[in-house]
Amino acid sequence: MTELAPVATLLSPEAHHDASLRRSAGRAAPHVEVMVVDDQDREVPRGAVGEIVVRGDNVMLGYWNQPEETKKALRGGWMHTGDGGYMDDDGYVYIVDRLKDMIVSGGENVYSAEVENALAKHPAVAACAVIGVPDEEWGERVHAVVVLADGHEPADDELREHCKQHIAGYKAPRSVEFVEELPVSGAGKILKRVLRSRHWGSRDR
Repeated sequence: MTELAPVATLLSPEAHHDASLRRSAGRAAPHVEVMVVDDQDREVPRGAVGEIVVRGDNVMLGYWNQPEETKKALRGGWMHTGDGGYMDDDGYVYIVDRLKDMIVSGGENVYSAEVENALAKHPAVAACAVIGVPDEEWGERVHAVVVLADGHEPADDELREHCKQHIAGYKAPRSVEFVEELPVSGAGKILKRVLRSRHWGSRDR
């Protein structure tokens, strides 16, 4: 990321021979410290999901003319990346999701990327995005926004049951919305804030 000029972790050439390690972001680069912390900025045990934070001479000094944003990102000498992830016993870092995209449903954390990966395995799904939408019973409901592949018209239930074959049942979408296309940025990233705004309006998550 740009704020880290731009590298915090590296995966060695040797590690690329291990298929399981290729899913990781590698280990901390030389002269860089990487840690995973909870919402109180305390280090979490290895294997537990939290926010990935980075410290080193490569970290930015701050955002130009944005003191409040700088204060949020740089705390206690650590750059808070906004990425949720975990570190294994050997120090390899695995990114799970952007924290802002995490859904809290019925007290359980659901990572949208995990649900999206499950949905994408269905042949009818050309593209998808998963967001949290307001729900009186669960707080947030896992909601899938799906672009269908040509020639496919699956029912909502079919996609939900498909997801349950790959992830825990409580993570499967409770509702599915079919659209012609997903909103994307100039860089091609799906704009989840646009999708969320249709459901949340002016309310805070």
